[in-house]
This record gives sequence, C-alpha cells and structure tokens, in this order.
Amino acid sequence: MIIVGAGPGGLAAGMYAARAKLNSIVLEKGIPGGQINNTGLIEDYPGFTSIDARELSLKMEEHAKHFGTVIKTVETTGVRKAGELFEVMTAEGPMMTKTVILATGGSPIYLGCPGEMEFQKKGVSYCAICDGPLPLFRNKPMVVVGGGDSAVEEGMFLTKYASKVYLVHRRDELKASKILQDRLAEDKKIELNLNSVVDEVGGDGVVEWVKIRNLKTNEVRQVEAGAFFVFIGFKPNSGIVKDPILKDDKGHIVTNQNMMTSIPGVFAIGDLRQQLTRQITNAVGDGTTAAVAAEKFIHGQLQAWEANALQGQKVS
Repeated sequence: MIIVGAGPGGLAAGMYAARAKLNSIVLEKGIPGGQINNTGLIEDYPGFTSIDARELSLKMEEHAKHFGTVIKTVETTGVRKAGELFEVMTAEGPMMTKTVILATGGSPIYLGCPGEMEFQKKGVSYCAICDGPLPLFRNKPMVVVGGGDSAVEEGMFLTKYASKVYLVHRRDELKASKILQDRLAEDKKIELNLNSVVDEVGGDGVVEWVKIRNLKTNEVRQVEAGAFFVFIGFKPNSGIVKDPILKDDKGHIVTNQNMMTSIPGVFAIGDLRQQLTRQITNAVGDGTTAAVAAEKFIHGQLQAWEANALQGQKVS
C-alpha cells in the first residue's frame, strides 16, 4: 500500500496500515502534518482543549511511527494504472503497489493582497470553524472576503464570536444562494461591502486593521479587525491521478462510503474528496476507513466500486 500525503488523514491511514502488518509507506514532499502546519492554535480536536498545530502534527507523526509507519520525504508526481498494479511516480523514480490511498489534500485560493502572507497564523485564516472561536479573535471585528455560499455561511457563523463582521465582495451582487442572502440581510452584525476589495491587511505583530476600497468611488477606509478570513475558493490536489476518475464540478474526487474512488484500488480521503466540511477530524476518520477498506481490497474481501453507480457524474 502506498499512501500519498502525510497530513492527519495520511498519518492515520499509515498507522492503521502498519498495525495491520501491511507492506506500506507514506510519501510526503514536505513535513508531516500537511495544512495544519499553516495554522496556529487548535481547539477543536478531541482530547486537546488547546494545542499548538505543530505540536499536534508531531504527536500524530510519532504515534504513527510507534506502530512502524514508514514516512519517506519525496514528491509524488503522478498515479496511474499499470496492469493489475498501480505505478506511483515520484521525483526519485516509479514505485509499484496493489493499492493507493490519496491524501494529497488541497489549498485555499489566496487573495494576494499585501499583508496576507505576512500575517498567516497571526489573524489571517481560511477556516472560520477552526479559528473563529479562538480567544484571540473573540469580541473583535472580523473581515470576510468572498461572495459565494461559503463566504456568506462562514461570515454568519463568525457573528457568534465577532463584535462585527465586514463582508467584502468585489461585484455588485453576491453569488450566494437567495436563501443565504435573505438570512444575511437579517443579520444585524454583518456589514455588506459590495463593489469593494481589500487593499491591505496590517497590524503590530497580529492583524489589527484592514483597508477596504470601494471600486466605484475609489474611497479607501481602514477598519479595525482582529481577524481576516478569505473564502474565494479551494483547489483540491486531484490532478495527481493520470487516469480518468470521477470528480465533482469543483475537482473533488468522488468516493463511496469506503473511500474508494471510481478506480478500484484507489482511495481518496480528507480535503481531496467531496464532503461537507474540511476538518482534521474528518481527515483522520477518512484515513482510518480507507486503510481498513484498502486492506480488505488487497485480500479480496471488498467488492470493486461500480463507476456507473454515480448517476449524473462525469469521469474526468
């Protein structure tokens, strides 16, 4: 078994594969932990009231290695079917395997304004559920950028913790569904800023203010803000699969309840697959399921996923 990606899901899958005494390896181009290494404090992982993200990553890595999980630092460039096996292409050459678990995750689309990169982990965030409740941000104004369902939903969620939420969208109308727009209009804690963009995020060590520019008048105003959230899109890293595979319209790989994709023997977990939320707990649960299912697939105890069972989906 080859597991591509050593985020929380990949490490969980690696741990279960090692406990099952499978000949397995986890491939990771960066450092174990994945996207959670880009966050600061974590307060929504069971068992830890509050824990630094890097510390949690290290604990997960150590736990997996305790059971014999092998983690190799190498970039994976592709996965494709090769007869009865799969070829996993890496920067050091190809590797052959009976089954693959894809844990390559995804990345938020960055806004690109000055200060966004500088204040990563210091008030700039791409996950309201993860960071909105943090004590550092509570009872302070917050700024949300985006105009789709995610931006509106996350903006309304943040009103539980923020003193005020500025929702900034560059167009003259939101892209979110009508029902969400109606709910937004009723929320007195949200100030809608249409035809507007964020010019800069700044502060002394942490986010303290955001500059919002009106595209029609070119007027720039600086608002107080303790946190800055960007919801303008998310890109799943699904291009690694070189064979046709079922995806949704946003590029997420479609799986069944066992995490198997439309290619029998290839499993997808975490942010890579289509699901409701993108949380550490989701990824760990997916990794557990995928490793157990992959073991059963190897031993011929799991029926292959039928691609035509997904009505209306296209293989891409």
